[in-house]
Amino acid sequence: MEQIFNTEFYEKLHTLRMSIALTMASGQAGGRKSNSKGNSVEFSDFREYMLGDDIRRIDWNAYGRFDKLFVKLFMEEKEGVFQVFIDCSESMKFGEKSKEVCAKRIAGALSYIVLENGDRLYINTLKDSHVVTAGSYSGMQSFIRCIKFIEEAPMGGSNDLFKSIKEKEFKNRGLSFLITDGYTDELDDTIKYLKYKKQDVVVIHVLSEEEVNPRYEGTLNLLDSEDMGSLRVSFNATAIRTYKESLNRFLNETENLCKKYSATYIRVNSSDSCDSLFFSSLAKLAKKV
Repeated sequence: MEQIFNTEFYEKLHTLRMSIALTMASGQAGGRKSNSKGNSVEFSDFREYMLGDDIRRIDWNAYGRFDKLFVKLFMEEKEGVFQVFIDCSESMKFGEKSKEVCAKRIAGALSYIVLENGDRLYINTLKDSHVVTAGSYSGMQSFIRCIKFIEEAPMGGSNDLFKSIKEKEFKNRGLSFLITDGYTDELDDTIKYLKYKKQDVVVIHVLSEEEVNPRYEGTLNLLDSEDMGSLRVSFNATAIRTYKESLNRFLNETENLCKKYSATYIRVNSSDSCDSLFFSSLAKLAKKV
């Protein structure tokens, strides 16, 4: 498999300066910090210390009273809470330019954007109907740990997105990115559940070039990579036309489903370059600052 976080990826990251515009509640109270970058020292609230927080913000008086670590929040420093969910089922490994590489690069870029903006990040993998969460990340000093978790996340097996998502504990209103190829019957319930948990939802739909523009010829045995079911198909002009009609219905249904729940829908091709992924697809989420 091609290297996921290669030199090109890091070079593009250094030119990536994006701010996701979203008003959300976070922590115990309040909302996302102001877009202004002033140096306000007006005290606003406390929250419990989490790994990666700046230790200079620890309130040692509160520690003496409660025997717990708390950090101070200031008026312009309340963080947003972002969740990135990566579909790690077997089908995500498909494609000469695999959907896995594409999905993980997108997750890495989103992580960079969130951490660089001073917000709270959770990375979650969805596999075999379970969710694995890599703790909590805050600050650019945690970016390498975040990238390592994403890169090493195993792909394989089947997945029930809804059952996986239901294992996730949501403590705050926030924004959830769901990166998936959409091959599931539970996408409707998954988005609906995230909305119920007070999440603004972005569905990033990843397909491979072979799925979008199949170039097969002759009679082939198609094997479902997750349930191992098989189908014998003769590829000719008629079959490919029928396939593309079905694909377009699938894509339209997925996009309309997102509209139904006011979720943002972004479609990407796994063969897209880093430039295209970062500055075209992800630019739909953000504004340059």
